[in-house]
Amino acid sequence: MSGRRASTRTAIRCSARWRWKCWRRAPAGRSSGLDCAGRSGHCRRMTLALAEIEDDAPEDGRHPLFADAPSSVSFNKLRKRLLRQVRQAMDDFAMLKGQKRWLVGLSGGKDSYGLLALLMDLQWRGLLPVELIACNLDQGQPNFPKHILPDYLKSIGVKHRIEYRDTYSIVKEKVPTGSTYCSLCSRLRRGNLYRIAREEGCDALVLGHHREDILETFFMNFFHGGRLAAMPPKLLNDEGDLMVLRPLAYAAEDDLAKFAAGMRFPIIPCDLCGSQDGLQRNAMKAMLADIETRMPGRKDAMLRALGHTNPSHLLDPKLFDFSSLETVRQNDD
Repeated sequence: MSGRRASTRTAIRCSARWRWKCWRRAPAGRSSGLDCAGRSGHCRRMTLALAEIEDDAPEDGRHPLFADAPSSVSFNKLRKRLLRQVRQAMDDFAMLKGQKRWLVGLSGGKDSYGLLALLMDLQWRGLLPVELIACNLDQGQPNFPKHILPDYLKSIGVKHRIEYRDTYSIVKEKVPTGSTYCSLCSRLRRGNLYRIAREEGCDALVLGHHREDILETFFMNFFHGGRLAAMPPKLLNDEGDLMVLRPLAYAAEDDLAKFAAGMRFPIIPCDLCGSQDGLQRNAMKAMLADIETRMPGRKDAMLRALGHTNPSHLLDPKLFDFSSLETVRQNDD
C-alpha cells in the first residue's frame, strides 16, 4: 500500500488456551490462512479476526460514514477493536459460509446502529462479500418517530426496508397487567423479521446482540430456567431455511455505547420494553456490572468459559456417557 507501511503480522490463537502464543509473518496486504508453526495439532487459524484492519483499507482509510466521526486516537482504537471483534466472531463461527445477502435488524438503538456501521465498513474494505439490507420493524408504539430511521438510512446510502406491523397492540392485549412484555414482543418481532428476510431473498437475519446480552441470557437460564444455555452467535431457525447471526458476540456494551456517542447516531429509545421496571434481564445486568466493578475482567472470563465446556465435568448424561467409564486393573504379573 502506498504512503504507509503495511503491517504483516498475523496472530494465531491456540485452541487449548485463550492466549496469544504463536506469531508468524504473513504477506503484506490481506492475509491468507496460516497454520501455527510447530503446533499444528493445537492451533487454529485466526487470520480474519486479527490481521491488521488498516492493511485492507483503501487509500483514505475510512468509510465515508465516518466522515464526521471523531479523529482522536482513542476513537480510532475503539473502531478498530470493534472491527477486529466482529471479524473474529465471523471467523470463529463460520458466519460467511454460504452467505450472499443479509437482513440486518435495525431497532434504532445503539447496538444495531453500531452493527450496521461496522458491517458497512467491512463491506467497503472488501472484507464482507455479502449484500446488506437494513430493516426496521415499526411495531406501532405510541409517539414512535417514524421519520428518523428512513431519513438516516437514506443519508448513508444503504438499501433498506421499513415494515409496519402493530405488534404493540397485540402485546398490550395479550400480556396481563404487571407482567413483562419482552417474551411475546420478541417472538412477534422475530417472526416478522423471518418473513421479511424470506421475501428479500436473504440467507440470514443479522442481529446486534453483544457480549452482555449473551451473558445475561446465560444467567437468566441458569437462575430461572435451570439449564446451561446462552444466546448463540450462529443459529439455524426452526424451519431450517435461515441463519440468525450475531457478529457483535465478542463486543462489550460499553464500547458500543462509546462508539454510538462518537458517531452521533439518532438513537430511538424503547418505550415498550426497556421502560419496564423489575425485568429479570435488568437484574442480571446489575449483577454482572457489580461483579465487573469488584473484579475487573470477569465478563471476558465468563465469555471465554462459554466456549470452553467440559461435558465430563458436568452432570448431564446426555452430553457425556458416564456409564462407559471403567477402571483399568493392573495384572499381578
